Amino acid sequence: MTFVSTEVARLILFNKPYGILSQFTSEGRFAGLAGFGFPPGVYAAGRLDADSEGLLILTDDGALQHQIAHPGAKLPKTYWAQVEGIADETALAALRHGVDLKDFVTLPAEARLIGEPALWPRNPPIRTRRDIPTTWVEIILREGKNRQVRRMTASVGYPTLRLVRAAIGDWRLDRLQPGEWRELEINK
Repeated sequence: MTFVSTEVARLILFNKPYGILSQFTSEGRFAGLAGFGFPPGVYAAGRLDADSEGLLILTDDGALQHQIAHPGAKLPKTYWAQVEGIADETALAALRHGVDLKDFVTLPAEARLIGEPALWPRNPPIRTRRDIPTTWVEIILREGKNRQVRRMTASVGYPTLRLVRAAIGDWRLDRLQPGEWRELEINK
């Protein structure tokens, strides 16, 4: 006899706006997740800094939360970084090889130039310099240390101006606008 679980876990895909923390409580000048109307009992699976935007997953299943957030799971996380300057192949190759950030060396990442993604305007807008162009780089990590993408791009000479997480594993941001969320049910 095969046992099929009828229990379902809640999984919420949320487009975390700029300036919002990845926790329910506010802290200092940053608001938390409490004001977005999430169902009770869900918690963030991982973190996204207040000055980063994009996909944050919430769930009510502790094992699933651990699987998504734990570095050992090696779930790919896709980021779109708008960087200052025209990123070159030397910088992309360094990102692909792994970057020495002094306190650790990053695992090799996937990195490529992309066109400007169709995104919402950021509030507040990024700083712009008339004489310094920007480019967009897609970076796929299989680890997630504190401020890692920003530190990596700065280390190879291209500081990040805007950072958007577009995907975690097969879960994608798709057309969710900042502050919007969509709930999925998955079998435990």
